[in-house]
Amino acid sequence: MSENEGITSDVRSREEEYFRRKDRELVEKLRKAGEASAARAALEASSGIHDPAMLQELEVLGFTPETVRLLPIVPIVQMAWVEGGVSNDERALIVQFARERGVEAGSAADQQLQHWLAERPSEDVFSRATRLIRAVLDHPEGQNTVLSVDDLVHRCEEIAAASGGILGFGKISSEERALLGRIQSALKGR
Repeated sequence: MSENEGITSDVRSREEEYFRRKDRELVEKLRKAGEASAARAALEASSGIHDPAMLQELEVLGFTPETVRLLPIVPIVQMAWVEGGVSNDERALIVQFARERGVEAGSAADQQLQHWLAERPSEDVFSRATRLIRAVLDHPEGQNTVLSVDDLVHRCEEIAAASGGILGFGKISSEERALLGRIQSALKGR
C-alpha cells in the first residue's frame, strides 16, 4: 500500500463520516419538523384558531394543546394582579373557574396557572393574549365549554370584588374599574 492510498482512504473515511453526520442532522430536522407540525395541528384543534399567525403567537406565549384552555383565564389573572398581588379569595375563585373549564389539579395547565398566581405574567402576555382570546371567542368550536365576553367580564368583576372594600363599600377599586373597562373593550373588539 502506497502512501497516497492511505491518504485517499483517510480522506474518503472523513468524507463518509461527514455525509453520515449530515444525513443524521437532516433526519433530526425532519423529525422535529414533523413533531412541530403535529403540535401545531393539536394546538389548532384544541384552540379553534386556524390562523397560522395567531397559532404562532399562542406558541410564542408558551401555550400548548394542554394549556390553551387557560387562555380565557388570562384577563381574570390580570384583574387579580392589578393591585399588586393575588389574595387567597381571588386565588380560590380563579382555581374554581379553571376547574369549571376542565383544568385538572396537577395537570400542565394547572401548573401553569399556579405559576401565574405566584408570579405576575408580563404586561406583554396580558396584552397579546387579549387579541388571541378574542379569536377564540369568535371561534368557540375548539373549546370544551362555550364562553362569552359577558361571562369573562363577569368573572373579572367577581375577582375585583373578591378582596376589596371596607364593610361592603367600594369593593371594586378605580384601578380595577379602569382595567375592567379596557378588558371589556378589547374583548368586544372596540
